[in-house]
Amino acid sequence: MSIRQVVRYAGPAALVAGLTCLPWISWDVKKVFPGPINSAGTLQLLALCLVFAGVAVTYDLLFGYTGLLSFGHTLYFAIGVYLPAIAVTRWHWSFTEALLLTAGLGLVFPFLVGAVSLRVGGIAFAMVTLAFAQIGATLAIKNPHNLTGGEEGLGTDYRKLPDVFVGVFNTKYLYWLALGYAVVVFAIIRWAVNSSPGRIWQAIRENELRTQVIGLRPRGYKLMAFVLSSFLCTAGGVVYLLLQTGANPEVTAANMTLTFLIMVVLGGAGTKWGAVLGGVLYWYLQDRFRAIGDSSTVHGLPGVLRTPLSEPLFLLGALFVLVVFFLPGGIAAIGRRRGPTGLRRLESALRGTDSGGPATVATPDQHT
Repeated sequence: MSIRQVVRYAGPAALVAGLTCLPWISWDVKKVFPGPINSAGTLQLLALCLVFAGVAVTYDLLFGYTGLLSFGHTLYFAIGVYLPAIAVTRWHWSFTEALLLTAGLGLVFPFLVGAVSLRVGGIAFAMVTLAFAQIGATLAIKNPHNLTGGEEGLGTDYRKLPDVFVGVFNTKYLYWLALGYAVVVFAIIRWAVNSSPGRIWQAIRENELRTQVIGLRPRGYKLMAFVLSSFLCTAGGVVYLLLQTGANPEVTAANMTLTFLIMVVLGGAGTKWGAVLGGVLYWYLQDRFRAIGDSSTVHGLPGVLRTPLSEPLFLLGALFVLVVFFLPGGIAAIGRRRGPTGLRRLESALRGTDSGGPATVATPDQHT
């Protein structure tokens, strides 16, 4: 292994090692975290940040690398949340059986949905995926056969869950599970986008017509990206379920997919670390802004200031506008040569046309 390769992998390895050690660090960083770093509240927050970092990476595979704008990505996240909860609580299955069922459906269902949705492109594809997501959201609210709990959500039978993931004192294990999920998803998707199919995904994003001209079939490659992204997103839903010990209909809402999109654009679509940064930053700021809005300092301000400062989504929206205006390539693009921006890719995906850049295609017999 060359020195360059050692340096390339040393940084991420050191970062993961540092994150792994956080449950043993008792520093109390005032106003940054809700308590000491190794407290249950802080580890819970960090675990959720890591889960959504991983989920954002799965969405970046679709949007940032393949140019597919899906408005239904939350459907697969919701499958990972609801299906194990229903299986262990309503059907009294073991957790292992619930995981096997979730994994099977997490592969088969996006394959079927993708096969239908990818018959169209651009805004039509986005609307078809949104329609499927709305079906899932309706089922969660309507509570068929008393399975989903309706608007109240569904608590999980903790007796069927692994003991190591139950209870406040085991929060550190949930944190390590979330860290492992984020690392595994990042590694799989980095490997995938650097493979021969990954090069073709990026060529499809730049100019799908050119990939057809040279004899490739974009639809099959897009379906491959769709299934891989959705399956890994479903796995994130399972980790989220363990962290929250229950399912709620918020995870089925269409604005959850918009949240994934904002995370990716905020961090930098189609960049190595962009989706990770965007996912962590968005979820962390949402939690901290909510704490600020509930503070006595904000409640003591005049109404013209108190109202916007007490709304986390308003503050996040303002931050998003500033990032798009001053950093159109996302946070990960700081100090780098400007490339296609997240909004430019959004416009291209909505039109279903190329983004105007050169297409680089690696055929399956080429090596990266």
